[in-house]
Amino acid sequence: MNLFYDVLVIGGGHAGCEAASAAAGMGARTCLVTMDMNKIAQMSCNPAVGGIAKGQIVREIDALGGYMGLVTDAASIQFRMLNRGKGPAVWSPRAQCDREKFIWQWRHVLDSVDNLDIWQDQAEELIVRDGHAEGVRTIWGVELHARCTIITAGTFLNGLMHIGRHKVPGGRCAEPAVFHLTESITRHGINAMRMKTGTPVRIDRRSVHFEDMEEQPGENGHHCFSYISEPRPLKQLSCWTCYTNKDVHDTLRSGLADSPLFNGQIQSTGPRYCPSIETKLVTFPDKDQHPLFLEPEGEDTNEMYLNGFSSSMPMDIQIEALRKIPALRDVKVYRAGYAIEYDYFDPTQLYPSLESKIIKGLYMAGQVNGTTGYEEAGGQGIIAGINAALACAGSEPVVLKRDEAYIGVLIDDLTTKGVDEPYRMFTSRAEYRILLRQDNADARLTQMGYDLGIVKRPRYDIWIKKKQNIDKIVEFCNRTSVKPSEINDALERLGTAPLRMGCSLADLISRPQITMENLSEIVPSLKELIYSIDARREETVEAAEICIKYKGYIERERLIADKMHRLENIRIRGHFNYAELHELSTEARQKLERINPETLAQASRIPGVSPSDINVLLVLMHR
Repeated sequence: MNLFYDVLVIGGGHAGCEAASAAAGMGARTCLVTMDMNKIAQMSCNPAVGGIAKGQIVREIDALGGYMGLVTDAASIQFRMLNRGKGPAVWSPRAQCDREKFIWQWRHVLDSVDNLDIWQDQAEELIVRDGHAEGVRTIWGVELHARCTIITAGTFLNGLMHIGRHKVPGGRCAEPAVFHLTESITRHGINAMRMKTGTPVRIDRRSVHFEDMEEQPGENGHHCFSYISEPRPLKQLSCWTCYTNKDVHDTLRSGLADSPLFNGQIQSTGPRYCPSIETKLVTFPDKDQHPLFLEPEGEDTNEMYLNGFSSSMPMDIQIEALRKIPALRDVKVYRAGYAIEYDYFDPTQLYPSLESKIIKGLYMAGQVNGTTGYEEAGGQGIIAGINAALACAGSEPVVLKRDEAYIGVLIDDLTTKGVDEPYRMFTSRAEYRILLRQDNADARLTQMGYDLGIVKRPRYDIWIKKKQNIDKIVEFCNRTSVKPSEINDALERLGTAPLRMGCSLADLISRPQITMENLSEIVPSLKELIYSIDARREETVEAAEICIKYKGYIERERLIADKMHRLENIRIRGHFNYAELHELSTEARQKLERINPETLAQASRIPGVSPSDINVLLVLMHR
């Protein structure tokens, strides 16, 4: 075997799979190194993909030519579109998956990607020569060499698991931790720190009293994660909801002295937005109950996941507390919840391409950058894979802007602001979320994916056809008018004001009571046009309706984003010695020197850099 590659990816999780498939898809000779080929893209915590803002990231990965959306659709056992009661800017798809089928679907993908090898082994040391990453040495003494190396090691770097006062080294339950790799990276000047995450108990569904729970069925509409997926092939299952109570809380409080979160055993920072059940009790002492969601782990298993009950309490306390919930009074568990501490690297030491500023040819993606979530990992992974392949080809890196993708927001936040807790994406982090909707990810990014060579021609042709149909519907609604006498009776039945004069269909659709569906029942020519679309009709009509209904908001936000582009186009890296710019505040000098931003816009987003500091830089740039 020839163990010399263009791109080497260390870690077979969600970031690693997207990185490896993207780099190989662009023609780079790629090798994915993973400790266990049977746990490729293992869903360590909840076997679910998507959610608020996370679903948008998966759509963006798909539009760029990645595979998380396709794999999720093939393994989905429940799909829901969250936030449907709000505007489309925050609609977010979410799917519960069959954990085992998700893994094997990813294996099928990776086995079918040209230019991609898989090597089952454990990386132990990064090989660096003259400041350039040249590959890794494994625990079996094998040296794999590459022009670019991507670290996507997840929670495995010096991983330590906790249940009560018991501590066991590991990167995931029943899987060993990775030692020495962190140290082989930090000795070159890269900073490493510790973070913590956790996962709930796993429950045997045969011991659950579902009659004491509320059923939460999924949706059976046209929505999927990938724009090219067929209807979901697996049986769709329900989730179930219940609540904790005072007795549960009393039991948990009795074990706080042995909780590693509160007895000093765990010193690292955990995710604020996904707290453990014991943290909820301490943070919200006046709440009498907290919601829990019991979710299936697969079509053919009795294993269920108790969302909302993440814990590292002693095992007996966890089980005793669960049995105080009426629906779980006879509960049997497969595994107690546990916490895990692991190493991550300071992401401000990365360029926006995700290449290290310190070691050339070294890229990092996923939880090693201080993030949490499969989706955030996958988004970083595909960008790292793209840029590693571009570097091998001698091309400029791809950097997604904040008005182009949630992935752009994610990476800009990481490399500009850094992290002091596990980073999780929210719609509120994106200032241009009306532009970054889940429905238009293909419009934003498919052309880019095609130009890079990841999106192949059949997929691209599907997008072009969809775009033409959207444009056709929008144009028709803009130029087709109706008279009051033709439509007023129907408008009154729909609960909206009658017309006083003729108006376009587009003006009618802008009303909250009017949809493309109910308007097509009134205007036969619109219905005829809609039913002439023979592929992905519902998806196309929904996209056209959003374009029409929210046109004013979209155009206004586009203007704001375009104004910010002026600062994005002013490149400042290499122009200043910040330590000598005494016109700047001391904090600004220190932050700018440490992060060394690419553009003036990135500098403006660094915490501690004020508008007056930006004005100083503008004046100096003019000189």
